Amino acid sequence: MYLTRHNSSAGPRWAVDDKLLPVGVTLSSLLALPDRAPLSLLAELATDEEPSGELLAPVDAHQEIWGSGVTYLRSRDARKAESETAADVYEKVYDAARPEIFFKQVGWRTVGHGQPVRVRADTTWNVPEPELCLVINADCTIVGYTVGNDMSSRDIEGENPLYLPQAKTYDGSAAVGPGIRLASADALTDLAIGLTIERNGALAFAGETATSQMKRGFPELAAYLMRELAFPYGALLMTGTGIVPPDEFTLQRGDVVKITIAGMTLENPVL
Repeated sequence: MYLTRHNSSAGPRWAVDDKLLPVGVTLSSLLALPDRAPLSLLAELATDEEPSGELLAPVDAHQEIWGSGVTYLRSRDARKAESETAADVYEKVYDAARPEIFFKQVGWRTVGHGQPVRVRADTTWNVPEPELCLVINADCTIVGYTVGNDMSSRDIEGENPLYLPQAKTYDGSAAVGPGIRLASADALTDLAIGLTIERNGALAFAGETATSQMKRGFPELAAYLMRELAFPYGALLMTGTGIVPPDEFTLQRGDVVKITIAGMTLENPVL
C-alpha cells in the first residue's frame, strides 16, 4: 500500500492508494499504534473520494526526521576527503559498533515532492544526499519507507565536525516524498537508488547505488535512534548515502534534483 498526504479544504488529508482516508486518520495516529498489523486495514477505511489538492510532504507536524551517517563505504571516503582536521573520525565511526545518528529536521519544516530545497547562503560546496528514509512507529517497528534528500553543506562540515548541525539543518535542508510505501524491513535490503541533477535542461550529474551496499542494517539503525528517545508518534530516519558527486561539483540555484528508489521519485528544484 502507498500513503500520500494532500491539501484540502478541510486541511491536510491522507490517502491510501489514491483514495482519501477519513478526516482524523493521520500518520501520527497510525504510527502511535503497535506493530504493523493495523496498517493492513487501511484499505478498509478508505473513502471513495480521490485526492485533488496539492501533494504535501508525507509527514505530520509531530514527526521528526533524523539522519544516519557513514553507512556506506563511499560516504566514509567522501567525508574523510572533505575534512582537513578530523578525517579519522569518519573511519572510526564506519568501523564502530555505534552508528552516527543526528537530528535532521522537524516535520513541519520538511518539504515534499516538487517543493524547493535550498543551499545555505554562507557556503560554497553543497550536495544532495539521496537516501532511503525509514518510517518507524512508536514501538520501533519499521513499517515502510519514503525517498529522502539530506541536503548537506560539505564545506561547513569539512571545516569542523562540530559544525555538522549547521551543515545539515537549515530551512529547506530536508525533503521527503512523494509518499510512503508500506513494507517490512526485510523488503528493503536490496533496493536500487538513483540520483540525477539537471542544470539548464542538461544532465549535470548522475549516480546510482543500492541498499545492499550499506554496512549497517535498518533494524540496527532504528534501534539506536530509539535507544534513549521516545517517539510516541513515530519518526522518519534517513539511512545514509552511497552516492556522492565529485569534489569539484556543487549545487547551483536552479538545479533540479531527482532521487529514485525502487521506482518512487522525489523531485525538488534548488533555491
